[in-house]
Amino acid sequence: MALAAATFNAPILASGFNLNSFIGRTSSRNFIFKTCSLASHVTQRSIGRSGNEINFRQKEVKHRHSSQRGFFTCRYDATTSKENEENISQATLIWRAIKLPIYSVALVPLTVGSAAAYLQTGIFSANRYFMLLVSSVLIITWLNLSNDVYDFDTGADKDKKESVVNIVGSRTGTFIAAYLLLALGFFGLTYTSVEAANMRAILLLASAIICGYIYQCPPFRLSYQGLGEPLCFAAFGPFATTAFYLLQSSTSELPITCTILSASALVGLTTSLILFSSHFHQVEGDKAVGKFSPLVRLGTQAGSRVVKVGVAALYSGTLLLGLTQALPFTCIILCALTIPVGKLVVSYVENNYEDKGKIFMAKYYCVRLHALFGVVLAAGLVAAKMVARYHVPKPLF
Repeated sequence: MALAAATFNAPILASGFNLNSFIGRTSSRNFIFKTCSLASHVTQRSIGRSGNEINFRQKEVKHRHSSQRGFFTCRYDATTSKENEENISQATLIWRAIKLPIYSVALVPLTVGSAAAYLQTGIFSANRYFMLLVSSVLIITWLNLSNDVYDFDTGADKDKKESVVNIVGSRTGTFIAAYLLLALGFFGLTYTSVEAANMRAILLLASAIICGYIYQCPPFRLSYQGLGEPLCFAAFGPFATTAFYLLQSSTSELPITCTILSASALVGLTTSLILFSSHFHQVEGDKAVGKFSPLVRLGTQAGSRVVKVGVAALYSGTLLLGLTQALPFTCIILCALTIPVGKLVVSYVENNYEDKGKIFMAKYYCVRLHALFGVVLAAGLVAAKMVARYHVPKPLF
């Protein structure tokens, strides 16, 4: 049920001063000044009346300051420059292959959908929630593994060391494991839907899985046509989030309301941003295998503007939905707290879209935004239920 497959900036410390601004022409006064040194050592030096002594001290300070600036600059370069791909440890490759942060795309739709159901009914089933969470994680693991298998077949992952197929060394083994996980995950979703006596939910979840299949699996592979983002939006938004909302009902089916549709649209948007941002560092490789992702079609500069528009649409849309009472006002207040994270995503992409080494991290910045925004959106829905005057959303159908 996930399409996004696949955080971390280092500050540079450098400062300077002009000693001549502190030392005038007069030689009859003593000047006291401080020079910074590493590890917070502070020394005081007195400059005497002799012009030769002043020149000597000035050269010494400049030498020390230059050494300090060099130290910090080297430290920055070492932590932020492009990684030497030949020396990446096996542990790092395994971490990248697992893509643990990306599993927030399983947590957010489920949490937001459950919160919307709680707003409607005041009921929350923890057992059902965790059953759905485990099943969703299995489905997303299938997507990650099968994506590596099919990209291995096309050559897109030929030089991708963190590909599971390249790490394990077995295309067949990875393929079998992927579809076993799909079977287990779908069984869990089906079991929960039958237990809840809600067939609408399983149809929506099946639709979400179909979106994932036609996105990456032959003979469809719609990701090669640049259609991944619309599929991602539909799968995580209206399909998955609404299905999880329906599965939190206790005895009767919940009505579809403006609130759940609005919340699911916001979830779909943040998830699509993750997928879109994951293409920035893959443009050359995608071109080589004929994969026309949005970044291949638009270019990275235009793509950075799309990210900016997407983040702006997220917050302006939230405000509009709140003002029209499609979402509770508590959602507006809490979601506004994540604006600094949204600005961080925009600035990072705008500053690094040409740097293949740094832009790799853009998708993880988007994961941060997705996870945090989803949590506060769910919190806003729950908080609204605690406000006695808030009306229960009216059903659409």
